[in-house]
Amino acid sequence: MGTSVKAEEAPLRLPSFDTRANLRQQVAETLRALLITGQMRPGHVYSAPKLAAEFGVSATPVREAMLDLVSEGLVEVVRNKGFRVTQLDDHELDALAELRGLIEVPVMGMVAEQCEGRIATAVEKLRPLAHRITKAAATNDLITYTEADTEFHTRFLALHGNEHVVAVVRDMRHRSRLYGLEALAGAGVLAQMSEEHEQMVDAALRRDGEQMRRLMSQHIGHIRSTWAGRATAAASGAGG
Repeated sequence: MGTSVKAEEAPLRLPSFDTRANLRQQVAETLRALLITGQMRPGHVYSAPKLAAEFGVSATPVREAMLDLVSEGLVEVVRNKGFRVTQLDDHELDALAELRGLIEVPVMGMVAEQCEGRIATAVEKLRPLAHRITKAAATNDLITYTEADTEFHTRFLALHGNEHVVAVVRDMRHRSRLYGLEALAGAGVLAQMSEEHEQMVDAALRRDGEQMRRLMSQHIGHIRSTWAGRATAAASGAGG
């Protein structure tokens, strides 16, 4: 990582915070969403006091949340300046998406095949969350989309009963920030991805493990195609 420091960009699009709840956790989740949507750019340095002013909260929960993100490898400390967003190249991002596929595709298939009783009840309760994802995609509300999408997938995976799977996938989702999310939204791909969530609910309730595996492969494939396309374009540019 180089030592150059890039200036902060335009004001961030932020949700409101519930000051009665855990502010550190709320701020951390919002920061993750800003990273995932690309509003906080790789290589740029952000100071806790300035972010706190934008959030309308004190600097302490912002600084604590940033340190949480440091431990996750999403940002790094820049002495006397703030926190720099770390950079992953498209090949690294694609490798993380591939790993997600190796884990999520079979596990979601198993959840579908085991979907009866309390599991079926829990799956049906995910339908409103799927609707929330679809609405967020339709309005280009990328922060709500990423937060709801992560909650949907981690709650679905949790029905398999292996908490380590959930922890690993959550970590990979945090690390594989969707820098191309705005492009996916503009191309209409995000809307298609959002609709796949309710299709997953329906496949599980039918106990159709094969269809679930197809849906998850397709779902992650949207992301991989974005990164792979950028990596190919970069390589072509370098070769030209």
